[in-house]
Amino acid sequence: MEKLAVLGCGVVGSGVVELFEKNKELIQKRCGKNLEMAYILDLRDFPERPYANKLVKDIQIILDDPEVSVVAECMGGIEPAFTFVKSCLEAGKSVATSNKELVAAKGDILLKTAKEHNCNFFFEASVGGAIPIIRPLHKCLAANAFSAIAGILNGTTNFILNKMIKENMDFASALALAQEKGYAEKDPTADIEGHDACRKICILSSLAFGKHVYPESVYTKGISDVELKDTKFCGQLGYAIKLIARVQKLENGKILPTVMPMAVEEDNLLSQVNGVYNAVMVRGDGVGKTMFYGRGAGKLPTASAVLGDMIEEVQLDHTIPSQTWENVNSTDFIEDFSAFSAKRYFRTTSADVQTLNDVFGGIEEKTISTEEEETIFITSEAFNAQQLDQAVKALAQKQIQVLAQYPVLVS
Repeated sequence: MEKLAVLGCGVVGSGVVELFEKNKELIQKRCGKNLEMAYILDLRDFPERPYANKLVKDIQIILDDPEVSVVAECMGGIEPAFTFVKSCLEAGKSVATSNKELVAAKGDILLKTAKEHNCNFFFEASVGGAIPIIRPLHKCLAANAFSAIAGILNGTTNFILNKMIKENMDFASALALAQEKGYAEKDPTADIEGHDACRKICILSSLAFGKHVYPESVYTKGISDVELKDTKFCGQLGYAIKLIARVQKLENGKILPTVMPMAVEEDNLLSQVNGVYNAVMVRGDGVGKTMFYGRGAGKLPTASAVLGDMIEEVQLDHTIPSQTWENVNSTDFIEDFSAFSAKRYFRTTSADVQTLNDVFGGIEEKTISTEEEETIFITSEAFNAQQLDQAVKALAQKQIQVLAQYPVLVS
């Protein structure tokens, strides 16, 4: 009999326990071992729950039990989660986590600790909830050199933008609805300002390119400034505004991770991802382009991913070498955001097409002139930060104001 433990009895932690108990017979059959959910760590009491007798308040109880082989960390935040997880790994107990903040900030340290103590630190649930993406990157797609990963990694922002696009709902109303349905927290900052998606692209970037990428190195812009009229105009041009977390490998060998609203053309599958769903598109030299799609959050979907990691860890007697990345002291492998280059969606005050062509060196044929005397268009050429700044200044000299602009995600 091998024992399991869960740290944290919140939404995800309780989901892990419930799903394990519900499918215990099936799980044991699939992993070929007898398992027991022995401990649930939480400072709170839950006397009404069927597993109340498994609750403990001291991590040392779990650390001191040699029969506990695998632990699920579902506490959230960095501390005390980091201290608890590191202690478990140092005791030779493998850990599975859904905590993207922890993995993004301390993943390099915890992976190193797991390797030193011949156990594993798995985190499939930290990106995309129930969507399998971590395991495919280091297993199924391990033969590939990756050139780009782009995705919709936050269901809350995707729900809000979808309501704006499909139902003509303004941002504030869409956010209020997301909160009412439980998709957004009372304080939605981490979602709408892009911090949640930033942590997730850090994890994917680190795994795909082998060096730890910290959130501070990622240009991050959320959706709070997205205006309803731009979602409408983008749709008329054949694009959808989505919060895109992306990392690409540049010709100079450096990587450029970003999180920001982008105009996604309609023939890109990411433009069709709606509601609270997530999707991740991966480019590799062997596989070409492949996409992973599904629910990005939720109690049982996330619990499913955590338990999937725990089941694999129970079966292992060694550290998996492929699910790792280097602990680095330098960010010289990350390109500055000023090098980011893309075609652009623009909404400007009234201007004739010739003037716009002169400034931007060409615009796409599909241009809309609105009754509000605003011109909406997509440039036919890519612009980096310096070129964009020069174009905006050139327009200002002609008394033309840029009212909104978004980079275009072509593929």
